[in-house]
Amino acid sequence: MAVPLRFSAQAPSTRLEEIVPQSDRIEELSDSEDEYEDMGTATIEEQAHIAYLDSVRIPIRDDLVTDTSKVQDNTYDVILPYLEGNPNDFSLNAFGIPKLQREKHFTMLKMVLGDYPGKFAMMDASRPWILYWGLQSMTALGLDISGYRERVTHTFSLAQHPTGGYGGGYGQLPHLACTYAAVLSLAMASGTEAYESINRKTLWHFLGRMKQADGGFTMAEGGEEDIRGAFCAVIILSILNLPLDLPQDAPARKHGLTSFTDSLGEWVSQCQSWDGGISASPGNEAHGAYAFCGLGCLAIIGPPKETLHKYLDISRLTHWLSSRQASPEGGYNGRTNKLVDGCYSHWVGGCWAIVEAATSAGIWNRTALGRYILAACQEKKGGLKDKPGKHSDAYHTCYNLAGLSAAQHRYAYDENVNKDLGTGNLGAAYHWKTEGLYEGKNEVWDDGDIVRAVHPVFVIPYMAVYECRKYFEEKEGF
Repeated sequence: MAVPLRFSAQAPSTRLEEIVPQSDRIEELSDSEDEYEDMGTATIEEQAHIAYLDSVRIPIRDDLVTDTSKVQDNTYDVILPYLEGNPNDFSLNAFGIPKLQREKHFTMLKMVLGDYPGKFAMMDASRPWILYWGLQSMTALGLDISGYRERVTHTFSLAQHPTGGYGGGYGQLPHLACTYAAVLSLAMASGTEAYESINRKTLWHFLGRMKQADGGFTMAEGGEEDIRGAFCAVIILSILNLPLDLPQDAPARKHGLTSFTDSLGEWVSQCQSWDGGISASPGNEAHGAYAFCGLGCLAIIGPPKETLHKYLDISRLTHWLSSRQASPEGGYNGRTNKLVDGCYSHWVGGCWAIVEAATSAGIWNRTALGRYILAACQEKKGGLKDKPGKHSDAYHTCYNLAGLSAAQHRYAYDENVNKDLGTGNLGAAYHWKTEGLYEGKNEVWDDGDIVRAVHPVFVIPYMAVYECRKYFEEKEGF
């Protein structure tokens, strides 16, 4: 048998050649530090990786050449050298896969939570998200974030709007996405000062103004109604133990609705598309992140085994989610005919725990995802990213690590867990547990590559979820 050669005998350039005109470009991989020079004959470890990748390739290929297929082929050329070899010269684990570069990522995350130069002013409205991504990434790596508690509390005290909810920063209008990120960041920061900084009464009224007559939620007053709003709203209502009754001034009351959950499950059901995925709103294209939002919403309003079967076609959803895992890359894409992207390690990979809680376990390829994250998504200078050829950032770091956690840990829904917690409104999400590590065949990560467990619905540490809810269950009134 001939000794295999690496996939590419030529390094990807720092700026990939454009294959379609600028006006019609689908995807272009940006400059990065990833420079790879192929050395010809593969090592023993690389031969094993090549053999594995060959074994998982889709055997049928459409001969029709389109702009999309060209971009996909170009993406293969960029990614496969990282799955076959070790262009970044990272230290390798026992399976010949790059180790999780903890120290590099920690250094990058400290910068994420530090000061920014003036050119980042355009990101000011995303400040709550940057904090959430940074803090959650640190906790996933097992780092102590208690030193950030005072700063986090102060930052969000300024971003809290007098009429309820949080904006991107001081003086900015409240938005459900910012409010979601702010509340979860404060839950991670933990402690009485952080919890009490949240004006739950005005926040309750803000959420009441977001509730719509058809059951869904808008993201902001006069803003778009989509499934992100439904997910963010029930996350906030649940973890802060807010009253489930709509405030008397909620516009939806004029249409006969009295509760935040009225018609909500039915509205999520309408977001399931013809192909089985879940879209932003009824009639739109299915998307991986919206799938997680829809599933997360249903997993909060009731036990997954009840709500998923009641409101979704699970068979079609499972088929759609399975189709998002790219082969041979192993990572996920977010939509049909799109490219693999590390962020969907969570947005799609994170869906499986909720689906399995309603069906059966063992229906997705965990190790293929772990291989993609460790081999192709780690930036040489720290942080994780979309794919080789891209830069790392806080967003992709957070969701790659959450996806890696989902692959490594076995999350299970068990109503016997925390029987004394979540006994009131929207309490289903407090009965999750981790049943140890994945026990299937694993030739990808070893002990040094394992990240912390992440709550499969709230996407922050388990204890941060439970302590926050417990605090507000024991608190009288607002």
